[in-house]
Order: sequence, then structure tokens, then C-alpha cells
Amino acid sequence: MSKLLLTFTMSLDGFIAGPDVGVEQPMGKGGERLHQWMFNDSAERGVDPEMEKEIFSLAGAVILGRRTFDVGLRPWGDTPYPVPCFVLTHERREPLAMNSGTFTFVADGIASALDKAKAAASGKDVIVMGANAAQQYLKAGLADELVLQLAPVLLGAGTRLFDDIGATQIELTRTRLVGSPFVTHMKFAVEKKRSVPA
Repeated sequence: MSKLLLTFTMSLDGFIAGPDVGVEQPMGKGGERLHQWMFNDSAERGVDPEMEKEIFSLAGAVILGRRTFDVGLRPWGDTPYPVPCFVLTHERREPLAMNSGTFTFVADGIASALDKAKAAASGKDVIVMGANAAQQYLKAGLADELVLQLAPVLLGAGTRLFDDIGATQIELTRTRLVGSPFVTHMKFAVEKKRSVPA
């Protein structure tokens, strides 16, 4: 059964991108530092290649916010993962076919996007990209797991992953903690709220 995964690399002070994110700086000022663990070919990488491979192997579909699509399309040159991608937007638009998949624009809400993504994922997981999209799924109680890579850097400013979840209290159970000299890999199950019998 497909799970909804929020997978992000984050700085120690909680940022997933630096300040001034835009088409010219998709990761913001200094934000590219967050993903150096993926491109480091040092012999000390340890578990990093295995963790990166796992994330790609889980992806059956992707949901991303419109801003993430707008700033990411040029550097990706394709879909971010070689799977169907669903873009949360307020405007209707025809699908955009790429080499590795198609961007489908969903204007009727996060639940609709999730239904479409799960249907397209063929039993594999759905990955969420973009802080705003992740926050919406967390607040709605629809996220199943957080897959975080904690980079040893303090960005000081930028886009925070957990800024806009309001007063929502979310319980997590850590299911993995492994590291290398370049990043700490963590996985958390999101505890689903249970209704209290009357």
C-alpha cells in the first residue's frame, strides 16, 4: 500500500533552502550546501549512497508545490524523479510531458492530488516536495513518514520545513537513525490520531 513520504535534507537550524529562492537560485543562497552529501565521492560516505538509492527506489509518484515546480524545472531538465509528478496549483493547465514522466497540474486540492498520485504510483510510495506542500499534508494528517537528512550546517535564514503547521501537535516515532560524516539520516513514522470512544 502506498505511503505518503515527506523526504527532505534540512540544516541543523531547520531550513530546507537558503534565503532568496528563485529561478536563478533554486536552493536559495547557500542552500546547495544541503545536498553535498549526495555528490560527495569520498570513501568516507558510508551509508549515504545506500540511503540515496533507497529514496529513489521508493518513489512511485511525486507531489510538489507550484513554486517548487517553477524554480526546479530548469535545473532538473525533467521530472525530479523518473515517475509521474503532480503539481499543486490554483490554475488549470494541460499536463507537461517530460522524458522520464509527466507533470500533471492539480487544482482541486491536496486530497485529490494524493488520490491521483497513489493511483499512478502502482503500489509504491508518494514523495512530497516543497515546504508548503509538506506542511499542508502534515496539517491534514495525511503524511505517513518523514524521511529527513540532517546536514551539519546552520543556514541562518531561508525556508523552514515546519514553519506553517500552526498549533498542530504531531507525534512521531523514530524508526531509523544512521549517519556518515556528511549527513545524519532519520526516519519517523507519523502517528495517526485515533478517535476516542464516547
